[in-house]
Amino acid sequence: MMLEVKKLEAGYGKLQVLRAVDLNVGRESVGLFGPNGAGKTTLINTIMGIVEARSGDIVLEGKSINKLKTHEIARAGIALVPQERELFPGMSVADNLELGAAFVPRGKAVIKKQLEMVFGLFPILKERYAQLVGTMSGGQQRMVAIGRALMAKPSLLILDEPSLGLQPSIVAEVFERLAILKKEVAILVTEQNVRESLKAIDRGYVMENGAVVLEDSATGLATNPHVISAYLGI
Repeated sequence: MMLEVKKLEAGYGKLQVLRAVDLNVGRESVGLFGPNGAGKTTLINTIMGIVEARSGDIVLEGKSINKLKTHEIARAGIALVPQERELFPGMSVADNLELGAAFVPRGKAVIKKQLEMVFGLFPILKERYAQLVGTMSGGQQRMVAIGRALMAKPSLLILDEPSLGLQPSIVAEVFERLAILKKEVAILVTEQNVRESLKAIDRGYVMENGAVVLEDSATGLATNPHVISAYLGI
Protein backbone atom coordinates (compact mmCIF):
# COMPACT_ATOMS: atom_id res chain seq x y z
CA MET A 1 0.00 0.00 0.00
CA MET A 2 1.34 3.44 -0.92
CA LEU A 3 -0.46 5.49 1.75
CA GLU A 4 -2.39 4.38 4.83
CA VAL A 5 -4.27 6.81 7.07
CA LYS A 6 -5.35 5.12 10.30
CA LYS A 7 -7.90 6.52 12.76
CA LEU A 8 -6.54 10.02 12.13
CA GLU A 9 -7.78 12.91 14.26
CA ALA A 10 -6.72 16.54 13.90
CA GLY A 11 -8.00 20.07 14.29
CA TYR A 12 -7.23 23.67 15.18
CA GLY A 13 -7.09 24.74 18.81
CA LYS A 14 -10.25 23.48 20.52
CA LEU A 15 -11.89 22.72 17.17
CA GLN A 16 -11.69 19.08 16.17
CA VAL A 17 -11.99 18.63 12.40
CA LEU A 18 -10.92 15.07 11.55
CA ARG A 19 -12.69 12.24 13.34
CA ALA A 20 -11.07 8.78 13.19
CA VAL A 21 -10.41 9.01 9.44
CA ASP A 22 -9.35 5.77 7.70
CA LEU A 23 -8.15 6.02 4.10
CA ASN A 24 -5.68 4.21 1.87
CA VAL A 25 -4.15 4.68 -1.56
CA GLY A 26 -2.46 1.92 -3.53
CA ARG A 27 -0.88 2.25 -6.96
CA GLU A 28 -4.03 3.93 -8.27
CA SER A 29 -5.95 7.19 -8.41
CA VAL A 30 -8.22 7.92 -5.45
CA GLY A 31 -10.74 10.73 -5.10
CA LEU A 32 -11.74 12.51 -1.91
CA PHE A 33 -15.09 14.26 -2.08
CA GLY A 34 -17.30 16.27 0.23
CA PRO A 35 -18.80 19.72 0.81
CA ASN A 36 -16.87 22.78 2.00
CA GLY A 37 -15.93 22.29 5.63
CA ALA A 38 -15.95 18.50 5.41
CA GLY A 39 -12.27 18.30 6.37
CA LYS A 40 -10.70 17.43 3.01
CA THR A 41 -8.02 20.14 3.07
CA THR A 42 -7.34 19.54 6.77
CA LEU A 43 -6.74 15.87 5.97
CA ILE A 44 -4.29 16.81 3.21
CA ASN A 45 -2.52 19.30 5.46
CA THR A 46 -2.22 16.69 8.20
CA ILE A 47 -0.76 14.15 5.79
CA MET A 48 1.78 16.80 4.74
CA GLY A 49 2.71 17.68 8.32
CA ILE A 50 1.31 21.21 8.06
CA VAL A 51 -1.32 20.36 10.69
CA GLU A 52 -0.25 18.16 13.61
CA ALA A 53 -2.18 14.93 14.11
CA ARG A 54 -3.79 14.54 17.53
CA SER A 55 -4.00 10.77 17.25
CA GLY A 56 -3.84 8.01 14.66
CA ASP A 57 -1.09 7.31 12.16
CA ILE A 58 -0.02 8.10 8.60
CA VAL A 59 2.06 5.45 6.83
CA LEU A 60 3.86 5.92 3.51
CA GLU A 61 5.17 2.77 1.83
CA GLY A 62 5.23 0.92 5.15
CA LYS A 63 6.90 3.66 7.21
CA SER A 64 5.16 6.04 9.60
CA ILE A 65 5.55 9.70 8.61
CA ASN A 66 3.31 11.03 11.36
CA LYS A 67 6.11 12.83 13.21
CA LEU A 68 8.04 14.10 10.18
CA LYS A 69 8.25 17.74 9.17
CA THR A 70 6.78 18.89 5.88
CA HIS A 71 10.08 19.04 3.99
CA GLU A 72 10.94 15.54 5.24
CA ILE A 73 7.60 14.24 4.01
CA ALA A 74 8.27 15.78 0.60
CA ARG A 75 11.65 14.08 0.45
CA ALA A 76 10.03 10.80 1.52
CA GLY A 77 7.96 10.84 -1.66
CA ILE A 78 4.76 12.91 -1.36
CA ALA A 79 4.24 15.94 -3.60
CA LEU A 80 1.35 18.36 -3.09
CA VAL A 81 -0.34 20.63 -5.63
CA PRO A 82 -2.17 23.16 -3.39
CA GLN A 83 -5.45 24.88 -4.22
CA GLU A 84 -3.87 28.25 -4.94
CA ARG A 85 -1.01 26.78 -7.04
CA GLU A 86 1.61 28.84 -5.11
CA LEU A 87 3.78 29.47 -8.18
CA PHE A 88 6.44 32.17 -8.67
CA PRO A 89 4.74 34.50 -11.20
CA GLY A 90 7.88 36.52 -11.98
CA MET A 91 9.84 33.42 -12.94
CA SER A 92 9.69 31.36 -16.12
CA VAL A 93 8.00 28.00 -16.63
CA ALA A 94 11.50 26.49 -16.76
CA ASP A 95 12.52 27.94 -13.41
CA ASN A 96 9.26 26.98 -11.71
CA LEU A 97 9.53 23.41 -12.94
CA GLU A 98 13.18 23.00 -11.99
CA LEU A 99 12.48 24.31 -8.49
CA GLY A 100 10.23 21.27 -8.01
CA ALA A 101 13.33 19.07 -8.02
CA ALA A 102 15.93 21.45 -6.61
CA PHE A 103 15.62 20.43 -2.95
CA VAL A 104 14.37 16.85 -3.35
CA PRO A 105 17.26 14.44 -4.00
CA ARG A 106 15.09 11.79 -5.66
CA GLY A 107 13.93 14.37 -8.22
CA LYS A 108 17.19 16.23 -8.64
CA ALA A 109 18.89 13.04 -9.85
CA VAL A 110 16.42 12.59 -12.74
CA ILE A 111 15.54 16.15 -13.80
CA LYS A 112 15.79 15.46 -17.55
CA LYS A 113 13.64 12.35 -17.34
CA GLN A 114 10.97 14.09 -15.28
CA LEU A 115 10.95 17.07 -17.66
CA GLU A 116 10.29 14.71 -20.56
CA MET A 117 7.36 13.21 -18.67
CA VAL A 118 5.93 16.64 -17.83
CA PHE A 119 6.24 17.80 -21.45
CA GLY A 120 4.62 14.58 -22.66
CA LEU A 121 1.72 15.22 -20.31
CA PHE A 122 1.44 18.97 -20.97
CA PRO A 123 2.99 19.82 -24.39
CA ILE A 124 2.00 23.49 -24.00
CA LEU A 125 4.62 23.82 -21.24
CA LYS A 126 7.40 22.90 -23.64
CA GLU A 127 6.15 25.57 -26.06
CA ARG A 128 5.98 28.16 -23.25
CA TYR A 129 9.19 27.07 -21.49
CA ALA A 130 10.67 30.57 -21.32
CA GLN A 131 7.40 32.41 -20.61
CA LEU A 132 6.82 34.09 -17.25
CA VAL A 133 4.26 32.07 -15.31
CA GLY A 134 2.41 35.21 -14.22
CA THR A 135 1.45 35.93 -17.85
CA MET A 136 -0.15 32.50 -18.39
CA SER A 137 -3.82 31.53 -18.15
CA GLY A 138 -5.21 29.88 -15.02
CA GLY A 139 -5.37 26.51 -16.74
CA GLN A 140 -1.76 26.73 -17.91
CA GLN A 141 -0.64 27.75 -14.43
CA ARG A 142 -2.42 24.69 -13.02
CA MET A 143 -0.44 22.56 -15.47
CA VAL A 144 2.79 24.21 -14.29
CA ALA A 145 1.85 23.49 -10.67
CA ILE A 146 1.19 19.82 -11.43
CA GLY A 147 4.37 19.64 -13.50
CA ARG A 148 6.42 21.21 -10.71
CA ALA A 149 5.14 18.58 -8.26
CA LEU A 150 6.01 15.78 -10.68
CA MET A 151 9.58 17.08 -10.98
CA ALA A 152 10.19 15.76 -7.45
CA LYS A 153 9.57 12.21 -8.75
CA PRO A 154 6.96 11.51 -6.06
CA SER A 155 5.57 8.12 -5.11
CA LEU A 156 2.28 9.85 -4.29
CA LEU A 157 0.87 13.00 -5.90
CA ILE A 158 -1.77 14.89 -3.91
CA LEU A 159 -3.91 17.48 -5.65
CA ASP A 160 -6.15 19.80 -3.61
CA GLU A 161 -9.09 21.06 -5.71
CA PRO A 162 -7.27 21.12 -9.10
CA SER A 163 -10.36 22.42 -10.92
CA LEU A 164 -10.74 25.47 -8.65
CA GLY A 165 -11.25 28.63 -10.72
CA LEU A 166 -10.90 26.93 -14.10
CA GLN A 167 -13.34 27.09 -17.00
CA PRO A 168 -15.14 23.80 -17.81
CA SER A 169 -13.14 22.96 -20.95
CA ILE A 170 -9.86 23.31 -19.07
CA VAL A 171 -11.21 21.26 -16.14
CA ALA A 172 -11.99 18.40 -18.54
CA GLU A 173 -8.48 18.63 -20.02
CA VAL A 174 -6.81 18.55 -16.59
CA PHE A 175 -8.74 15.44 -15.58
CA GLU A 176 -7.97 13.76 -18.89
CA ARG A 177 -4.28 14.24 -18.08
CA LEU A 178 -4.79 12.87 -14.56
CA ALA A 179 -6.38 9.74 -16.00
CA ILE A 180 -3.16 9.23 -17.99
CA LEU A 181 -0.89 10.18 -15.10
CA LYS A 182 -2.25 7.52 -12.73
CA LYS A 183 -0.27 4.95 -14.72
CA GLU A 184 2.95 6.65 -13.56
CA VAL A 185 2.26 7.71 -9.96
CA ALA A 186 -0.27 7.08 -7.18
CA ILE A 187 -2.75 9.96 -6.93
CA LEU A 188 -4.99 11.35 -4.19
CA VAL A 189 -7.21 14.17 -5.40
CA THR A 190 -9.64 16.26 -3.36
CA GLU A 191 -12.32 17.78 -5.53
CA GLN A 192 -15.80 19.29 -5.53
CA ASN A 193 -16.26 18.64 -9.25
CA VAL A 194 -17.28 15.03 -8.66
CA ARG A 195 -18.59 14.46 -12.18
CA GLU A 196 -15.22 15.07 -13.89
CA SER A 197 -13.24 13.41 -11.09
CA LEU A 198 -15.08 10.12 -11.42
CA LYS A 199 -13.78 9.82 -14.99
CA ALA A 200 -10.16 9.91 -13.79
CA ILE A 201 -10.13 7.88 -10.56
CA ASP A 202 -10.30 4.21 -9.62
CA ARG A 203 -11.85 4.59 -6.16
CA GLY A 204 -13.17 7.34 -3.98
CA TYR A 205 -14.11 8.41 -0.46
CA VAL A 206 -16.82 10.83 0.64
CA MET A 207 -16.15 12.94 3.74
CA GLU A 208 -18.79 14.79 5.72
CA ASN A 209 -18.33 16.55 9.07
CA GLY A 210 -14.74 15.38 9.38
CA ALA A 211 -15.41 11.68 8.89
CA VAL A 212 -15.43 9.23 5.98
CA VAL A 213 -19.06 8.28 5.35
CA LEU A 214 -18.68 6.34 2.11
CA GLU A 215 -16.01 4.42 0.17
CA ASP A 216 -16.53 2.76 -3.20
CA SER A 217 -15.20 2.30 -6.72
CA ALA A 218 -15.66 5.14 -9.19
CA THR A 219 -18.48 3.16 -10.81
CA GLY A 220 -20.11 2.51 -7.44
CA LEU A 221 -19.95 6.18 -6.45
CA ALA A 222 -21.39 7.26 -9.81
CA THR A 223 -24.47 5.12 -9.18
CA ASN A 224 -24.83 5.72 -5.45
CA PRO A 225 -28.12 7.55 -4.67
CA HIS A 226 -26.52 9.82 -2.03
CA VAL A 227 -23.67 10.83 -4.34
CA ILE A 228 -26.08 11.39 -7.22
CA SER A 229 -28.39 13.66 -5.21
CA ALA A 230 -25.76 15.49 -3.15
CA TYR A 231 -22.82 15.82 -5.56
CA LEU A 232 -23.91 15.16 -9.13
CA GLY A 233 -26.96 17.43 -9.08
CA ILE A 234 -29.25 14.81 -10.62
